[in-house]
Amino acid sequence: QVQLVESGGGLVQPGGSLRLSCAASGTIFSIYVMRWYRQAPGKQRELVASIESSSGITRYSDSVKGRFTISRDDIKNTLYLQMNSLKPEDTAVYYCYRIQESTGYWGQGTQVTVSS
Repeated sequence: QVQLVESGGGLVQPGGSLRLSCAASGTIFSIYVMRWYRQAPGKQRELVASIESSSGITRYSDSVKGRFTISRDDIKNTLYLQMNSLKPEDTAVYYCYRIQESTGYWGQGTQVTVSS
């Protein structure tokens, strides 16, 4: 079992920045894929960014490319999402997701609100 705990959400003005963290604990394997998803009210959950453990390859949705950066610290078992130039449409609950040994795990989510 793996537990994921997100933190770092909050209220920020348009154009501002936030950094989300996702701490993993439990049975951690070194080969994994981790992703950030978000879900806005009344909308489907969408994939925002992903990172592969072995290659370090990162991918982003078109809506956040150039503004968000996904990274990881394998010593701390922590995933990050640096979000810059935030827009009101980035408002959502952000979730981290980990896949290892063909099993997926979700965090509980953290709210990000972009508003003046």
